[in-house]
Amino acid sequence: MLIVQGIIINETTQLDNTPFMKPIFSRGPSLQLRLFFAIVIAIILIVVDSRLGVFNKVRSYMDTAVSPFYFLASGPRQLLDSLSESLSKRSELELDNKDLRNKLFIQDSKLLLLGQLQQENFRLRELLASPLLHKEHMMVSQVISGSMDPYRAQIVLDKGAKDGVYEGQPVISDRGVVGQVTAVNQLSSRILLICDPSHALPVQVLRNDVRVIAGGTGCTDDLLLEPLPSDIDIRVGDVLVTSGLGGRFPEGYPVAVVSSVTIDNQRAHAVVRARPSAELRRLRYLLLLWGVDNNPSKPLPPEKVSEAANERLIPLLPKVSPNPSNETQQLLATKSDEAKDDSQAQTSHAQISSTTKSVAKPIHKPSSSATGNR
Repeated sequence: MLIVQGIIINETTQLDNTPFMKPIFSRGPSLQLRLFFAIVIAIILIVVDSRLGVFNKVRSYMDTAVSPFYFLASGPRQLLDSLSESLSKRSELELDNKDLRNKLFIQDSKLLLLGQLQQENFRLRELLASPLLHKEHMMVSQVISGSMDPYRAQIVLDKGAKDGVYEGQPVISDRGVVGQVTAVNQLSSRILLICDPSHALPVQVLRNDVRVIAGGTGCTDDLLLEPLPSDIDIRVGDVLVTSGLGGRFPEGYPVAVVSSVTIDNQRAHAVVRARPSAELRRLRYLLLLWGVDNNPSKPLPPEKVSEAANERLIPLLPKVSPNPSNETQQLLATKSDEAKDDSQAQTSHAQISSTTKSVAKPIHKPSSSATGNR
């Protein structure tokens, strides 16, 4: 071990031939002094640049040189922002579209319900517009079930014994007679329609007061009138109304319109069919009538039935007639004939009275003058 200038060196250790390097700032100014000079120089440059604008062109050149790097650096960010914005907009549009579809579906359902309610309101208005006499009372009911087969035609209403419904009660619609109650429960009642093969109804021809019986033949066919003589005065288009016979149905309600009249030469009688005025296969709301049980032994005369029928048929005529114009013309022709007869009778009566006055006038004057002379 050798001691050279205060350094202990082993014998096995070789001395490095590299010369000893001294630090550069080992004897320079201190760090605090250098920081102070740097701050002063920076302040001087800022003041000079703000006053004289010496470095404006330099900054411009440097900004121009560095701007492509700005675009390259901001490109991915802008791409990500636009992509996220498009995705968010798409999701928002999908949600808005779904929301609008749901709202449209709800509005369509409400519109459909509104149309149905309008139809029901219209039906109820027509039903309540059915003409009734002062002694008749009514109750609106709804069809809840029905059986329309060729051998049986019945419906079930939502009114029963707790509502005062009784067996044999007449049922009408806004167009005419529908049927009568045959069975009553506490909450419902069963109605036998006039088209049922077991049902028969006394009717009267409105035009000439001929009274006949109309029987059902199934709701797929027209009503069939009882066998009538071949010379019976019934025409196609005649309106049949209830005659009030039997005391069950009110008089004057429209029942059917004659649809065909054929003559059976072998049996020498007329086969008359009539189409029901009420739409028996499309019943929804009906009227139950009270206070119409008449005395069967004292039925109304045909002319009274015609008066009641004319009173009822004023609002119902366009509904009960398959060809309203022809039927209206027929009724108007009948009324015009009656008016002509009345006018002719009044004219003849006026002529007779004027003739009587002209004849009586000269006879009356001499008598008055003679009386005055006396």
